[in-house]
Amino acid sequence: MTKVAEQFVEVSAQKSFDISHRGIINYNIGKYDSAVEKGLSRLVNLDFAKKKSHSIKWKVMENLDKLLPEFESNFQRRGGKVIWANTVEEAQKEILQIIQKANAKTVIKSKSMVTEEIHINEFLESHGIESLESDLGEYIVQLLGQKPYHIVTPAMHLSKENIAELFHERFGTPIDATPEQLTQKARELLREKYLTADIGISGANFLIADSGSIAITENEGNARLTTTFPKIHIAVVGMEKMIPSISDLDLFWPMLSTHGTGQNLTVYNTILNGPRQKGETDGPEEMYVILLDNGRTELLAQKEQRQGLYCIRCGACLNGCPIYKNIGGHTYDTTYSGPIGSIITPHLKGMEDFKHLSYASSLCGKCSEVCPVKIDIHKMLLLNRKDSVKQGFNTKMEGWGWYFWKKGMLKRSLMDRFGGKFKNGILKRFFTKTWGDQRVLPDVKPKSFSKEWKENHPN
Repeated sequence: MTKVAEQFVEVSAQKSFDISHRGIINYNIGKYDSAVEKGLSRLVNLDFAKKKSHSIKWKVMENLDKLLPEFESNFQRRGGKVIWANTVEEAQKEILQIIQKANAKTVIKSKSMVTEEIHINEFLESHGIESLESDLGEYIVQLLGQKPYHIVTPAMHLSKENIAELFHERFGTPIDATPEQLTQKARELLREKYLTADIGISGANFLIADSGSIAITENEGNARLTTTFPKIHIAVVGMEKMIPSISDLDLFWPMLSTHGTGQNLTVYNTILNGPRQKGETDGPEEMYVILLDNGRTELLAQKEQRQGLYCIRCGACLNGCPIYKNIGGHTYDTTYSGPIGSIITPHLKGMEDFKHLSYASSLCGKCSEVCPVKIDIHKMLLLNRKDSVKQGFNTKMEGWGWYFWKKGMLKRSLMDRFGGKFKNGILKRFFTKTWGDQRVLPDVKPKSFSKEWKENHPN
């Protein structure tokens, strides 16, 4: 077991028995479930919408080599610039060059998981550049020095009392401040930053090939301020976020908002086509889109597992997953947690270190059931497990164990030869630790099923 996997097991055990932590998560996910159930009931034919979403994303992956240049050409036609980044380091370097060329010192950021993936805040801070999160949840976890807990709701693990205490310590607000008062304080603190920031950095929910646009969906308005006030706007986007046409937003925007928060549509939905044009009164003077690979082409090459790239980051699979509800988001120690993170992280960050995530599942299938683009997530988890064995990342003991198990299962006489006492001894000797100290090993009966059957049915 790698060090990363050992840490995962250790932290999982701690979080599973943290009653306060589990109470907060389950309360927040419970509210989410109620909202989403109501939202989904308003869709006339949900299954058809899912199938259509899946079909469009399938076509995108089959034609990504054509759609990406189409997007680039259309975006550049309006004065935007596209930069291709193969790795985290390349993306960081390109962003730093843009900032240094502009002699910029301050950055304001809107919510973006892909910028978390490239660790942009820490990178810029190491070069003396202030990078401030403007999404309220992201701002709160940044103040705490933490990573986002959830794809959609970064501060899901905190109660309103936790946040009130944080604001009291940092900004002197009343210890019993209401959520409305805390939001107002954050607004006061962030407003000046929008006006004075040199650079705005965002992600994008979708890349639109036929119009050369990026689409951003949000509820707070911070993304609009981030992308319009600063003189330079940098959008960092995973190359898989492509959709063929602007008309596809008619499907994907409602599916994202309904599965993400239960809303018909999020409050602010923005389409950005490039820098400010002649006659326009707002918008940046320069706009860049950084298309990030970082392992995505390797996943794209896996014909069965490339479904992981269909994800629209709604967070539905996290909220439906019994493992996530027990161990929480930080335990995964990855940018993308929960079921979707478990299937893509081994391909983005290495199978050897992160294969354990594909085993952190009950395989109940809830994640596949709730996915708005019908990703067969629990099947992908099994394929990852298969890949990890093929690549030789299982232990020799595990390999021998499955070898003998297969031999026995294929030959009834071998299964019958050894009694329950011998089999129980094998279980206790080799499986007690992996079975876990919170569960009791099953007790094998003295006689096999076939022996008992023969005794009870002599004819």
